[in-house]
Amino acid sequence: MSHHSPGYSLSIRLRYPDTPGFLGRITSVIGQADGLIGAIDVVDSRNGTITRDLTVSASTVEHGQEIVKSLAAVEGLDVVHVSDRVFLMHLGGKLEIAARTPIKTRDDLSMAYTPGVARICEAIYKDPETAFSLTIKRNMVAVISDGSAILGLGNLGPKAAMPVMEGKAILFKEFGGVDAFPICLDTQDTEEIIKTCHHLAPTFGGINLEDISAPRCVEIEERLEAELEIPVFHDDQHGTAIVVLAALTNALKIVDKSASSIKVVINGAGAAGMAITKLLAAVGVSDMIVCDRGGAIHPGRTGLNGLKQWLAEHTNPSKKSGTLSDVIHGADVFVGVSSKDTLTVADVKNMGTDPVVFALANPDPEIRPELAAPYAKVIATGRSDYPNQINNVLCFPGLFRGLLDVRAREVNLEMKVAAAQAIAQTIPDDDLLTDYIVPSVFDRRVASSVAEAVARTAIETGSARREQVPGVPSP
Repeated sequence: MSHHSPGYSLSIRLRYPDTPGFLGRITSVIGQADGLIGAIDVVDSRNGTITRDLTVSASTVEHGQEIVKSLAAVEGLDVVHVSDRVFLMHLGGKLEIAARTPIKTRDDLSMAYTPGVARICEAIYKDPETAFSLTIKRNMVAVISDGSAILGLGNLGPKAAMPVMEGKAILFKEFGGVDAFPICLDTQDTEEIIKTCHHLAPTFGGINLEDISAPRCVEIEERLEAELEIPVFHDDQHGTAIVVLAALTNALKIVDKSASSIKVVINGAGAAGMAITKLLAAVGVSDMIVCDRGGAIHPGRTGLNGLKQWLAEHTNPSKKSGTLSDVIHGADVFVGVSSKDTLTVADVKNMGTDPVVFALANPDPEIRPELAAPYAKVIATGRSDYPNQINNVLCFPGLFRGLLDVRAREVNLEMKVAAAQAIAQTIPDDDLLTDYIVPSVFDRRVASSVAEAVARTAIETGSARREQVPGVPSP
């Protein structure tokens, strides 16, 4: 049976004779075509006919087209209109600007704009730090992309990146109360991106880099972190790593293993693979092998770029070579940040006792959970339509909420570990299940817990400009 998703959801308007049993025929046709009906609404009824809108989920775009084709073949049934609900959601974009200060009178105008605003400008000029309290900088993040690595789609450019960045901005606001603005740059030149971020920095309290290809994204983030006085965070690297660490922390409790004792194989040697490797190493995981399309990365391999050379020098202590299938024997944990269908059932069967499989490629994982389920103890993916979704939204809204609350200058390693611990601890140990190792993205406790942990850690590590977490007594 197909795996249905709201991401392939159709609204189908049908007109047909208002006779007993006709609606049943329609639902049967949809069921036979393996469609999933979500809602049925009456639009109109007149002259012996009835018009209804049906919401139907499919498994792919092509599957949706097959469902519509099956309906069109029913005698007496008129397919009036078919709408892709995902496209409908995006009409006109997903964001708008709203004023926090209403302008109702001449007095309002005089204070919000000239002449009153001049005094605010002068105050900021005399003390630039007041920009954090007197402008949107206190709660505004730039979501910046060049469109070179959009989701699992690749280099589609800045215009095609905008829907993702808009979505990111919505998530910032919805889950962290953080205002965010999408900025897609018409350049993929590293120096130009860095320069542009420098020019934009006065407006924002933080920068979230998104969907920038490796290895450029690593250099861009590292240089901006060193050169700017606001936190810079590449979510595809560190957001993924933080949620992976949170999920692994709880998965290890279920399989009764420790971080220091496990063997981990990571498939994918890009920015996310690098960030995961470094964060797992920071909590005591020492036996890690990272694979790319050429197999295991080890010191003897030639032609490695800078990222992979670092991995060759700091992972794979046994210096194993070969394919993913060759080196996964006996592994306790698989983490995939690569591409679909790169892990086989035989690979999972060849892992150690009670294996943990994190197949995070989007939209299609390294192995379908249905195939891995008979052999893996814990399975996680990056998809919202499977259990244990390792989703960065568990991290970045709360992370930036905490950073902004104490006006942090950076995102350091200690904050990343604290964020992961906060996510993991949202679920009490007694409530952990094989299909519940990370909280739901709709669990409102997560963002606040992450925010407080990050803010406290920023204060403790000397990164904060404010020495108190808002609403929380000083430590």
